[in-house]
Parts: sequence; C-alpha cells; structure tokens
Amino acid sequence: MNANDVMTANPACCTSKTSLREVAGMFVEHDCGAIPVVNDLVKRWPVGIVTDRDIVCRVTALGKNALEMTAGDCMSAPCITVPPDTSLDGCCEIMESNKVRRILVVDESGACCGVISQADVALRGKENKAAEVVKEVSRPTTAPSAVSL
Repeated sequence: MNANDVMTANPACCTSKTSLREVAGMFVEHDCGAIPVVNDLVKRWPVGIVTDRDIVCRVTALGKNALEMTAGDCMSAPCITVPPDTSLDGCCEIMESNKVRRILVVDESGACCGVISQADVALRGKENKAAEVVKEVSRPTTAPSAVSL
C-alpha cells in the first residue's frame, strides 16, 4: 500500500495571503482540520500547512485578532512532503520522525495532490500502524509552556 492508496486526493488549498476567516470556512466546508498552503492555486507547490491548532496556538492564545491575519501569519513551514509511490510504512515513519499528524503528497511536478492524515492511516491502513503513529507523534519532546492570558 502506498501514499496514493490512502491519501485524501485533491485537497482544498490556500495561499499565504488567504485570510484566516476564509481558512476556517474551508475547514468547515471540507470537514478537515488542515489546509495546505501553496505558492499559488495553479501550480500548487506547497510552502506550508495551516491547521486549526496553528490558529489556536499562534493566534488566539496570544491574543491576536484572527480576523486580521492570514494563513502565512500562522502556518507551519516547511511542510513535510512525499511522492505518491511512498509506501504507507514509509509515510508513517516520516510522520513519526517529524512528529506531524499530516503529510502532503506531491506529484512529479511538485504540486500538492493529496494529504495523508493520522485518520487516513487509521481508516485505510493496518490498525496497529495507526496506533503506533498516534503514539509516536503525540509523545512530547519538551515540557509545554504556560500561556499567559
């Protein structure tokens, strides 16, 4: 089984200039928690990824006004990418070693053609593999810092 077999194909994407309000609307419309950020909507070369957690931790928790910010203000970059022929085991190892819950799949031109999430691994992969990914990705690397509100 390869990335191609488990990925969510043709994900909705945004650019770094897309407003966070629009990104949040994309979360709702596409029932997802992450939107790839691409250089432009034609070439779709990934430059980052913005998640619901990015918005909460990098905007809301810091008292910033999300309505005045863009995807580029809080996206995670660089994003981790794999080609479509990467084995599912390879994808899981990459997610684990980078401690990320999602990786982007890019075609031969470098365009974003899919997303693999922990949920995709759980739904389409082996059950024990999904548990292993969740365990490794969730393992803290440092003690969390308190946010002053």
